[in-house]
Amino acid sequence: MPSTYLIALGSNRRHHRYGAPQAVVQAAMEELAAFGTVTARSPIIATPAMGAAQRRFANAAAVLESELDPPSLLAACKHTERAFGRRPGQRWGDRVLDLDIVLWSGGVWASKMLTIPHPAFAQRRFVLDPACAIAADWRTRPRGLRLIHHQARLTRPRPLPR
Repeated sequence: MPSTYLIALGSNRRHHRYGAPQAVVQAAMEELAAFGTVTARSPIIATPAMGAAQRRFANAAAVLESELDPPSLLAACKHTERAFGRRPGQRWGDRVLDLDIVLWSGGVWASKMLTIPHPAFAQRRFVLDPACAIAADWRTRPRGLRLIHHQARLTRPRPLPR
C-alpha cells in the first residue's frame, strides 16, 4: 500500500538548464513524479534568506503518494538534489535545490539519517505556508495538531514587551 508524504522544496540559486530558483522548484516538482504520484502542488512562494544564505528562496510543497519507504525516498531525494547540482556545503547556505521529507502517513520515523516529522518544520513559515495551501488538515504526530494549527501558532500576533 502506498504511503503519503509531504515534501518541502526550496531553491535560491540558478540552474544552468532551468534558470531562476522558481523554475528550479517547478522542475523539481515534476521530478518527484518519478517516485510516485504527486497528488497536490502548492504555489511557489518567495521567502527571505535564512542563516548563511545570501539570496531569497523560492519555496513550495508537494504531496506525494509513493511505494517507497522513508529511507528509500530520502535516498531518491538526495539523488535528485545532486542531479540538480547540489553539493555538500555550509549548513543553511545557498543551494540549487533542497528537498525535505516533512511528514509521512506512517507517522513518526527516527533513524540516524532521517527524522519524520522534520524536526524544525513547525518553526518555518517557508514550509508551513506552502504546506497549508495543499494539506492544512494533515494531522501531525505525536501531538495530533493539524498543519493549520502549527501555522497559526507561528504567525499569531504577540504582545510587545513592556
